Amino acid sequence: MNYALQRRRFLQASTGLVAGIPCFATSRVHGANERLNIGVIGVGGRGAGDLAGVASENIVALCDVNQNTLAAAAAKFPGAKKYSDYRKCLEQKDLDAVVIATPDHHHAPATTRALKRGLHVYCEKPLTHTVQEARVVAELSRKAGVATQMGTQNHEHPGYLRLVELLQSGVIGSVHEVHVITDRPGNFWKQGLAKPTDQPKVPAHLEWDLWLGPAAQRTYHPAYVPFKWRGWWDFGCGAIGDMAIHLMDPAFWALELGGPVKVTSTGPKPHPESGPISMVTRFQFGQRGELAPVNVYWYEGVAKPKADIARELPMNGSLFIGTEGRISIQHGGFPVLLPKEKFADFKPPAPYLPESPGHHRQWIEACKTGSSTGSNFQYAGPFTEVVLLGNVAYRVGETIVYDPDKMSVTNIARANTLLTKSYRSGWAL
Repeated sequence: MNYALQRRRFLQASTGLVAGIPCFATSRVHGANERLNIGVIGVGGRGAGDLAGVASENIVALCDVNQNTLAAAAAKFPGAKKYSDYRKCLEQKDLDAVVIATPDHHHAPATTRALKRGLHVYCEKPLTHTVQEARVVAELSRKAGVATQMGTQNHEHPGYLRLVELLQSGVIGSVHEVHVITDRPGNFWKQGLAKPTDQPKVPAHLEWDLWLGPAAQRTYHPAYVPFKWRGWWDFGCGAIGDMAIHLMDPAFWALELGGPVKVTSTGPKPHPESGPISMVTRFQFGQRGELAPVNVYWYEGVAKPKADIARELPMNGSLFIGTEGRISIQHGGFPVLLPKEKFADFKPPAPYLPESPGHHRQWIEACKTGSSTGSNFQYAGPFTEVVLLGNVAYRVGETIVYDPDKMSVTNIARANTLLTKSYRSGWAL
């Protein structure tokens, strides 16, 4: 089994098509030793790390709404053109590829514009802000035929590769339960907050209207920028959009999580402006080919599982429960088979998933040669759809049943309004 087979089987099971999207010309083929012309949209924070990850190529464009951040990046790449508005950046004629590291609400507007130009795209996680955007982006990327990658760097971590091999090899039997936990939002940002009412002055270095972009007009406040935007529904996807894209990745991959899913999220009373301080979500997946039904539990913030699960579930990690044993893994670590005495003499299967040259390098090579990437948008789109359903169920306050073939919540009509969103004029997909 390999990357292509795993993803093909998943896509056959769970992905519908978005009608009416035209086919666009693909990017030209590059030689393996030829340097790409790359534009980077969002060059501070995570974007600075992405910029460093592609610095081996020609950085020809830099874009950021923070003029101080933009100036600092431009000092390292003085030959690059500078922009505050990525819509203008994406019109630059010599671009081959683009890296997108903006707040969540800009991911789809920037990505769809790039794909329509036939550019290769690396976009930070979560791939999109809404379920519907994830479907559109996945379908556009399929039509464009370009190299894509969602920024889930640990997808290539050897610990996750070995975990997927163990799960696919049936070492712990049939997996029927998975528990995944994060301590975010915690001190990283605050959630459950009301919209600020005071009106501080916009910093001179910040292009506030461009930062808002597709989001509804509102007054600037430091409660939103920088990074704290994650906790606000208009800008981010909360803790589940931040960390479940990392932590649920091996479960989604190895267990081929797809098809109709029932989702229940509980926590404090939903707030209209921002995410909860804690949330527990249960994703109930049915039979998938030969794979048994499985429940995936997500815990965020101060939410905790029951004691017997908590003993074996590392913070920011996962616990897989099968008929023949359990596997525990911490984010960025390696799988631990449980109970330890049962697996004391266990010999793991020979590795068969290819070692990665690194998340950015893998994408760069794909841009040049047409090789595969681990988190391409055909994989990342359906994955993002599933994860974001946790927020939909929470905000509705009831269990939802989602049919991916229809891209619809079939039991609660009003939940479907949360699968999409409106855009300010000039920012639509």
